[in-house]
Amino acid sequence: MQSIDNLYPITDRMLPREAKETLLGQRGVLLWMTGLSGSGKSTVAIALERELHSRGRLVRLLDGDNVRTGINRGLGFSEEDRRENIRRIAEVSKLFVETGVITIACFVSPTRDLREMARDIVGADDFREIYISTPLEECERRDVKGLYARARRGEVKNFTGISAPFEAPEHPALSLDTSVLAVEESVKRIVELLSL
Repeated sequence: MQSIDNLYPITDRMLPREAKETLLGQRGVLLWMTGLSGSGKSTVAIALERELHSRGRLVRLLDGDNVRTGINRGLGFSEEDRRENIRRIAEVSKLFVETGVITIACFVSPTRDLREMARDIVGADDFREIYISTPLEECERRDVKGLYARARRGEVKNFTGISAPFEAPEHPALSLDTSVLAVEESVKRIVELLSL
């Protein structure tokens, strides 16, 4: 009879994380970008992905647009679905990080509790919280998807920043306000955080 301590023995036979990181010549890490819709998370992440790629780093970008059409298709925006959305993203991110991939996750993730859950899943040593702290007024001014205007008219319920709260991180590894920082400067600061 198999011991309860080792229900999944294949993990003991898989290549260890260190072997993968040695092959890639980099350490896996998760850069968790949080902030309001329209704050610049995706814009900064795309520029960061390109910069890291140009430096010979393997990077995976996870964003609401590429996650909600696949692994999280079918999840809505109820509190329960938002929690499950973040849980799945954190689990997938952990797989990338343990393979030595620099992983960028761009999600509103509006509460400290949700971000703490993601940190717990991935592990604090591999988790860097980056707060894209662009003010609500600027996010609304940008409103590239028209979501703020719809939320103000009551057409979108539980919209973070309007009819649902956003809890700013208390101790992010980095805080970037894209209303005053150029994309290039934001990317530069993240690269410095990574010590690359």
